[in-house]
Amino acid sequence: MRSLVHGFAIAGESTAVALRRYGHEVIVTDDAIDSAKEQRAVDAGFSLGSLPDGDVLDAFVRQFDLIAPAPGVPEHHRLIECAQQEGVTISSEIEIAYATEQQRDGGPRPILAVTGTDGKTTTCELAVAMLRAGGVRSLAVGNTDVPFVEALEQPLDAYVVECTSFRLAWSDMFRANAAVWLNLAPDHLNWHRDMSSYEAAKAKIFSQQHRSDIAIGGSHDPIVMTHLQAAPSHQITFGLEGDYHFSNGVLMSPRGPIISASEMTRSLPHDITNALAAAALVMESGLVGVESVAAALRNFEAPVHRLQFVAEVNGVRWFNDSKATTPHAASAAIRAFPTSVLIAGGRNKDLDLTPMAAEGGSLRGVVAIGEAASEISEVFGGMVEVVTAGSMETAVDLAARLAAGHGEVVLSPGCASFDWYPSGGYPARGDHYIRLVKERMNQEVSELSGGAK
Repeated sequence: MRSLVHGFAIAGESTAVALRRYGHEVIVTDDAIDSAKEQRAVDAGFSLGSLPDGDVLDAFVRQFDLIAPAPGVPEHHRLIECAQQEGVTISSEIEIAYATEQQRDGGPRPILAVTGTDGKTTTCELAVAMLRAGGVRSLAVGNTDVPFVEALEQPLDAYVVECTSFRLAWSDMFRANAAVWLNLAPDHLNWHRDMSSYEAAKAKIFSQQHRSDIAIGGSHDPIVMTHLQAAPSHQITFGLEGDYHFSNGVLMSPRGPIISASEMTRSLPHDITNALAAAALVMESGLVGVESVAAALRNFEAPVHRLQFVAEVNGVRWFNDSKATTPHAASAAIRAFPTSVLIAGGRNKDLDLTPMAAEGGSLRGVVAIGEAASEISEVFGGMVEVVTAGSMETAVDLAARLAAGHGEVVLSPGCASFDWYPSGGYPARGDHYIRLVKERMNQEVSELSGGAK
């Protein structure tokens, strides 16, 4: 079998290595070849090439039985369009991993899956923590540091797969024994042709299940609920209302209380819904019980760059939510605090930013940054004081002025980071912000120490 892997980064390399291990003849290509990628390919035993131009691409594509695009390759890419015209199978790494796992000696291991516009990573990590608390060896795979196809060789009892629309779009078999769909809001419209394509990709998380599987949907999202009601599997809901819900300060399951929110390491509104989703995922799958879920929630620390507390400086609490690259995610951060100063902007992913304004009444100021600074200013103008910063250093200084010694400052951009941080993405943006805030904290400590002499 002859396969083409296009896009040679983390997922692409893992997919190419796996396919070669399965006996495929593998060719690897990329749109942006540099010396680092070339060396990475050589180290993995491949020669990295470019796609041919024009009509030659048609003949090139016809050579292959399978095309495995990396997650960053959009559905309107010329390779994808050519493969569809030529009738060549397109498969994501989770599709390839799923098909391989089904042939495993001793049978496939349980697969849990999470999708949604926001909250996927945290919910996956919560589910893994709950499983491990119950002695189930598991790992968050897929849209993580470990692609699903790479994890197949590890001694695990179950998988928790973070399913982006990029991966679900090119899956026709992938199915989870239990799957949760958190929410749906506009995102990745620079990858998908339109919102309907994005929704259709997400919907595969339920539509490809069997009757014996579990489908779990957020009761607060009408689009998710529509797809949940059409799922062929057993249907469970979660949210402030639902089978798994929050009542009188307690997280509840259909079989009784799970844990009081006061016992959790953090219990902001989205922490509650993510915890309920993860609890439903691991409990409805029958892998662990309520004791393991509660134990995990008592000790769980949210992943970095997701409303991460950084420091308190001069009476102001600073939070890093750099992972919030959509208006939907930024809105959740704004809702989390009774009053705050927001740092927002970056590179807009062709999304409408105005939904952020629905939560803007709680803000005391906005610092607009990056390419979308003018859009942010337009969204919040007239509601609250908006200032523009040309660098993160300036943004932190302006946010401190707007905070005026009390409340919170939250970096929750609602946009991507590739304008100011082209190679590092949202982690680089968040790390830079953290460094600047801690420099302010150290300066405050130094000044206090000097004043005490």
